[in-house]
Amino acid sequence: MSDDMSREPSRNVIVFGAGGRVGRATVAEAVTRGHRVTAVVRDPAKYADLSGSSVTLVRGDVTDPDAVAALAAGHDAAVNASARLDVSSEEYFTSAARALVAGLGAAGVRRLLVLGIATTLETEPGVRVMDAPGFPEEWRLFSQGHVAEFALLSTEAPPELDWLMVVPAQDLNAEAEVTGAYRTAVGTTVEGPGRIAHGDLAVALLDEIERPRHSRVQLAVSA
Repeated sequence: MSDDMSREPSRNVIVFGAGGRVGRATVAEAVTRGHRVTAVVRDPAKYADLSGSSVTLVRGDVTDPDAVAALAAGHDAAVNASARLDVSSEEYFTSAARALVAGLGAAGVRRLLVLGIATTLETEPGVRVMDAPGFPEEWRLFSQGHVAEFALLSTEAPPELDWLMVVPAQDLNAEAEVTGAYRTAVGTTVEGPGRIAHGDLAVALLDEIERPRHSRVQLAVSA
């Protein structure tokens, strides 16, 4: 089979939170694979370097369902790599999840990937990292936002929305070498060093966009 015949078809991907480290890595990986990207940020003036021939930089609010619907129209998949620290974690991530469910539904987008956090994964049946004795309370509160987000998607997302929560290892390392390889587990931590490069996390995200293998679960990703 020729290289041209084996390539994945070009897709339109919208990335919310495109200005963050994971967002930037996701945009770069999508462009490398020949996809077209809409990069959504709160203040485009701060991220002018993101714009390019395959990247459209736009202002948007992932917690606004009307804005999500307008921006996502015509796209094949959406990634939410956004976060905010000036509002409560639970408020932000559930507001974003509700807006994405409504907005992507109105826009006809059928694949959604959201980022989770490793502290919500199980280390043994029924026991999460965040349940460990002495786990810092402020970290527990932030983790709870992703717990609530997952619960909301599980109960409120319609069957036609093929969503997935991708959960990077606890050491999400900007300096780590990008290898293009990763290991996964569903709902539990991945055995090993508990580390992954931003670029390898982006590889996992784009793999799940191009060839969806998991749906409606927490997919742990580690080197």
